[in-house]
Amino acid sequence: MASQVFGMIILWIAGLFILYLVIFKAVKDGINRSVVGQSLEKDSDQGGSKKSWLVDDLDN
Repeated sequence: MASQVFGMIILWIAGLFILYLVIFKAVKDGINRSVVGQSLEKDSDQGGSKKSWLVDDLDN
């Protein structure tokens, strides 16, 4: 009886982990392929090339 309960718990944990991976992958791909996700990615690439005022201040 106890081994059946333990087996059921292991199966539930494995099932929930697989479900988590599927949902995580779907949400991540959905955001990256959306218009908003693509514009955020484009903006973050341009933001890395800008120098902040702190870099200029320390050099001077």
